[in-house]
Amino acid sequence: MIEETKNDILNILGEQVLPGKSVTINFNIAKLYTSTKVEIPVIVERSKTPGPVVLITAGIHGDEINGVEVVRQIIAKKINRPSKGTIICIPVLNVFGFLSMNRFFPDGRDLNRVFPGTKNGSLASRFAYQFINEILPVVDYCLDFHTGGGSRFNAPHIRVDPNNQSLVDLAKIFNAPFILLSKNLEGSYRATCAKKEKNILLFEGGKSQSSDKEVAREGVHGTMRVLYHLKMLHDSFELPRRSSSSLIVKSSFWMRAKYSGLLHIKVPIGKHVVKGEILATITDPYGKMRHVVKASNEGYLINVNESAIVYKGDAIFRISKELMDE
Repeated sequence: MIEETKNDILNILGEQVLPGKSVTINFNIAKLYTSTKVEIPVIVERSKTPGPVVLITAGIHGDEINGVEVVRQIIAKKINRPSKGTIICIPVLNVFGFLSMNRFFPDGRDLNRVFPGTKNGSLASRFAYQFINEILPVVDYCLDFHTGGGSRFNAPHIRVDPNNQSLVDLAKIFNAPFILLSKNLEGSYRATCAKKEKNILLFEGGKSQSSDKEVAREGVHGTMRVLYHLKMLHDSFELPRRSSSSLIVKSSFWMRAKYSGLLHIKVPIGKHVVKGEILATITDPYGKMRHVVKASNEGYLINVNESAIVYKGDAIFRISKELMDE
């Protein structure tokens, strides 16, 4: 059963937002070396009708453009204007990294490893502290959008703690192609939400410094399904439907390159492969060596390394090992 919040004044980042109002609040934590302010727009849309508060974020890693595109579309299409409750959108959490197309904060830290942060710590830690203490307390549900790191392309999926059945059920409603059961990493935003008993779904899809239309569509449509479930999606939107249920991956493993060289991928992301199926070839630049990469077992390709060149030992394919029966 969905619990509704009281429809009174929303206090966030030192500002009061009345029911039925739309505001953009600039979250300011630091300046550039030039003394230029770096402000993070926090876009708040409130209905006059009471309901949950949903926080939609992306860009914890500044180079993960696909997540930013998902939240951008949600705002541009006015999906973030709820029929009840409140929707808060933050398309780019790590503006510093976004400006330089870098995963990290200027202090070299991964923002998604310093939560819940500290008041007097590093820049990333201070930001995490303010975010957790000034924004998260008013929230009921969180949707956080990510991509694969580097050249590794993630099939669209939701990551949830296998011990939280209510979140597994919510992930099924989101209905991405895959659900990966994975424990929360210490210091992550997801782990902090769990400790504070905030419902969070983490979406992964695509790769860094790249925008993929199909991945963005999965993210937007999944968000719409969750908002519909919460009775927050306006009737003017048609509910996106998928033809199949999400495949729930209990465990997976990485296949690694046995040789260094040029990598030539032969199969699409998300494909079901059988043991012995040709997945790629690795060649040298001189036409002397050609190694065929074959699947070591049956499963779904949930991550593919799209780098043109790999070293021996590099992770190249992540394949599902065990699926959960419905």
